[in-house]
Amino acid sequence: MMPRLVASLTPGYRAQGILGDVMSLANKTLFITGASRGIGLAIALRAARDGANITIAAKTVKPDPRLAGTIFTAAEEIEKAGGKALPIACDIRDEQSVDTAVAETVARFGGIDILVNNASAISLTGTLATPIKRYDLMHQINGRGTYLVSQKCIPHLMKAANPHVLNLSPPLDFDVKWFANHPAYTLAKYSMSVYAWAMAAEFKDKGIAFNCLWPRTAIATAAIQNVLGGEEAMKRCRKPEIMADAAYAIFNRPARQTTGNFFIDDEVLTAEGVTDFDQYAVSPGTSLIPDFFVPAAGARTVVGRG
Repeated sequence: MMPRLVASLTPGYRAQGILGDVMSLANKTLFITGASRGIGLAIALRAARDGANITIAAKTVKPDPRLAGTIFTAAEEIEKAGGKALPIACDIRDEQSVDTAVAETVARFGGIDILVNNASAISLTGTLATPIKRYDLMHQINGRGTYLVSQKCIPHLMKAANPHVLNLSPPLDFDVKWFANHPAYTLAKYSMSVYAWAMAAEFKDKGIAFNCLWPRTAIATAAIQNVLGGEEAMKRCRKPEIMADAAYAIFNRPARQTTGNFFIDDEVLTAEGVTDFDQYAVSPGTSLIPDFFVPAAGARTVVGRG
């Protein structure tokens, strides 16, 4: 299967423009890792507006002064938005924890329609500056965690009407510039994309869509606030809602015809008829920070481009 790097409309899919009202996730069940804050929570809230069921599978159960939100505050927001929430303390590095979270989701909501592999760990450090403990954390969460949660959810996704798996991970651009300064993080993050690429082919006949979604610009999250630049950097970001709207559009596309893609957020929304991207800017008119891993135009180091 040749992965696609564009958000072109799939055969039989008709855009309604500005995320038209024919789209709906009403009564769909989403299992979202790391959904207590940031992009994961934004995706959950967008689905909740339709009346979706959402499992918040995350670790934060007690407030942290550096990280806003817990699984319980996220559940409150989801319920207020119109959805049904199931907050579950889940460590995706632990198989039993994931088994329990999936079983509780199915017992509560009757199945799983959509999996969002959002949980991730980051350390933009070089080889000599990356302790092996940090290396292990990134690979256990980003790669192994994504693989484990996918493995446990797939049997239930096979029973869904329009099943989607979305990994929040980048296009596979093998330009060495993405590896040179933080090889451990890049490899950990790319492993999420490799699994989506591989599983799209492995489960094509089962009708499960496996795709990746990545932002063109930095997104205003705790990682930017606490690790990558603070308040000044936050002003040059887009809001998590751009990723949520893009994910929503993908989930409403037919799974059998929308798989094996490396999507970029604003390309997805452009295909939906969105033209005003200032609405997503933290500070409209301010220059935006480009995100890592977005391939240059015409790059030939990208999977899917020969």
